Amino acid sequence: MATLTYKLVTSNAQYKAYCSRLEELRGPGRRDRKTREERALLTLLTETWKIRQASRRGQDPVRLITSLMAERGIKAKDIAAGLHLSKGYVSDILHYKKGLSKTVIRKLAEFFQVSQELLNRPYPLRAAPSPARTRTGSKLRSGRRPRRLV
Repeated sequence: MATLTYKLVTSNAQYKAYCSRLEELRGPGRRDRKTREERALLTLLTETWKIRQASRRGQDPVRLITSLMAERGIKAKDIAAGLHLSKGYVSDILHYKKGLSKTVIRKLAEFFQVSQELLNRPYPLRAAPSPARTRTGSKLRSGRRPRRLV
């Protein structure tokens, strides 16, 4: 049996060459065992390179999550179902409205098969909108009509 001669990706040129080879292997009629093993190995090597590059660039965790979602064709609802989280919570994370808790970091790392360290980085959250105000500038009380000023 012939052995595969691939090595860890160490350059952008090597990464592109491996991606090109992966595309060739995805063609029709490529279902034999050797091809499946070669595809699996190339996928592992290229994804490892991408994750290492993202961590070196200091990519924030949300951008990393969205890029991993795009690569794998995963939607927010798939993450919510897979991690047993609400769709709203996942949406808030992806829109920088909520931060990642330790539990969610663990679940995401396992879900995407990446290091927890890549997801455990600080990143800015969007500020909450300021409370609604009446014409006179006084704050509205939650769930009530504004007081009438006499």
